[in-house]
Amino acid sequence: MKKIEAIVRPGKLNTILNALQELGYPGVTITEVEGHGRQKGITAQWRGKVYTMDLVPKMKLEIIAKDDEVDMIIDTIVNTAKTGDIGDGKIFIYPVEEVIRIRTGERGEVAI
Repeated sequence: MKKIEAIVRPGKLNTILNALQELGYPGVTITEVEGHGRQKGITAQWRGKVYTMDLVPKMKLEIIAKDDEVDMIIDTIVNTAKTGDIGDGKIFIYPVEEVIRIRTGERGEVAI
């Protein structure tokens, strides 16, 4: 099993969730986060003044998936989140040792 963490643009969230739902993968945790990558934030102008935002708002999706489903989920996220511009986001993959469903006590892939 793997944990997929995807940091994406807030405006792409619904598109990604709809695509994952179509895959039959509705289990996802979403967190509002802020940060920056290589672009070091963004600069905007409002009423003649220039403002720099060091931390850019993003959405973090967390998904626990079976090993054989990881590539399909990653491809779906990349294809729906990609704009081609700086700031599209990142995806991180981590190994998961165990999953336990609290309600039933089920363990492993059946608990996903």
